[in-house]
Amino acid sequence: MVVLYVILALAVLILIAAYVVYRIVLRSPNRMQNDDFYMAPSEQTDALRDRINDMIRAFNEIPYERVRITSFDGLKLSGRYYHQKSGAPLAILMHGYRGTPSRDFSGGAQSYLADGFNLLLVEERAHCSSEGHVITFGVKERMDCLKWIEYARERFGNRIRILLCGISMGASTVLMASGMDLPENVRGIVADCPFTTPKEIVYKVSKDLKLPPRIIWPLLRLGARLYGRFDPAGVDAAEAVKRSPVPILLIHGEDDRFVPCEMGRRIAAANPDRVELHTFPNAGHGLSFLIDRPRYEQITKAFFARIFPSDGN
Repeated sequence: MVVLYVILALAVLILIAAYVVYRIVLRSPNRMQNDDFYMAPSEQTDALRDRINDMIRAFNEIPYERVRITSFDGLKLSGRYYHQKSGAPLAILMHGYRGTPSRDFSGGAQSYLADGFNLLLVEERAHCSSEGHVITFGVKERMDCLKWIEYARERFGNRIRILLCGISMGASTVLMASGMDLPENVRGIVADCPFTTPKEIVYKVSKDLKLPPRIIWPLLRLGARLYGRFDPAGVDAAEAVKRSPVPILLIHGEDDRFVPCEMGRRIAAANPDRVELHTFPNAGHGLSFLIDRPRYEQITKAFFARIFPSDGN
C-alpha cells in the first residue's frame, strides 16, 4: 500500500511539473504578446534597441487592412494586409516566438514594400489579435500558414504569386510547411534564423539556463500533449526541407546565441539543390538585416529576381 501511495505521489508531482513547464514555455502571456516594443534584455539587442524602436514607429505609421481567417481547429486568426499594386506578388510574413509583426519585421517589411510586394503580416495563434493561448513551435502554426495561403488564393485568385517568409520560430514554421502539399502559387521561401526541431531548441535553451534538458524536454512534451493538445516532437524543419519543391533562401547570423547558426547550416544541407544559405558575421539572433542591411537586401533582391521573373510568370 505504501508503494502505491509513493507511485501516486510521484505521478502527481510529474503532472504538476509538466503543467508548470507547459505554462512557462508554451502559454503566451499577455504582457509580452501585444507589446511591439517589448524586448528581453540582451547585449546584442540592447546595442540596436534605439534603431529597432525607430523602425517600429515608422512601420506602425503605414496604413493597413485588418484581415481574419479561421484556423483548421477553429481559432480566429488575424493579420495585417498592406496593398501596393494589384497583381504584385504577395509576401506572407510569419513572426517569431512571442513576437509581433511590427517588432520582428519593422525593417524587413519596409524593404519588401520597396521591392514591390503586397504584404500579409500574420499575427500567429496566441499572439496579438489572434485567438489561442498555446504556442506550438510550428506544429499547428504550419497548418495556419497553409490556411493563409488558401485565403490569399481565394481573395486574389489562383494566379497570385506567393513568397513565404519567416523569422526565428516563424522561419521554422514556413520551412515545416515547405514539405507539405504547397500549391504552385508559392514560388519561394525566405527563412531567417530557423531552428531545426522543438526538441533541439528546448535542449539548447535549457542548457543555457543551467537546467537539465533530459528532464525539461520530457516534461514539456508531456505538458504539451496533456494540456496543449499537440506533440512538439512531430515536426522537423530539415526533414520538411528535404521534400520541399520550392527554392529556399536561408539566412542566419553567425553570432546567433539563441538559435545556433549550425542549425541553419544543417537545414540547408538537407536539400542543397533547393536551399541557398547566407550567413552574416557578427549578427545575433534575427539581427542580420540590421548588422549588414546592404548585403541582406542585395541577397534578397537577387533571390526575388530569380523566383519572380520580370515577365510576371
